[in-house]
Amino acid sequence: MNLLQKVESLYKNPEVLKFPEFRAGDEICVGVKIVEGAKSRIQNFQGVCIAIKKATTLCGNFRVRKVSSNIGVERVFPFHSEVIDSIKVITKGKSRRAKHYFLRNLSGKQARISVDYSRK
Repeated sequence: MNLLQKVESLYKNPEVLKFPEFRAGDEICVGVKIVEGAKSRIQNFQGVCIAIKKATTLCGNFRVRKVSSNIGVERVFPFHSEVIDSIKVITKGKSRRAKHYFLRNLSGKQARISVDYSRK
């Protein structure tokens, strides 16, 4: 067995297959496991997925952006991280772009992506 295959077999998260299919522009809610001392809980991070990189590989990740108290917050989540508990798709966005980095410079109603009702 190749060294890369060994590493993939050890670090691949089997929960990735259960995640719903989403694209950049979709509004998603990511359940993140938070450990505080001996206690652990799940905290939801809901925002717009602005980028997906290498979704099928071990080093793939996706970037979620939300606005909290008029301050933009972005988080990068690796697909094969043990921190991710669940992913839910809230709305599917209608977009032709693969990366939505232009949302960083917009605010208010301009920073919205229209909803695509044809995607199910």
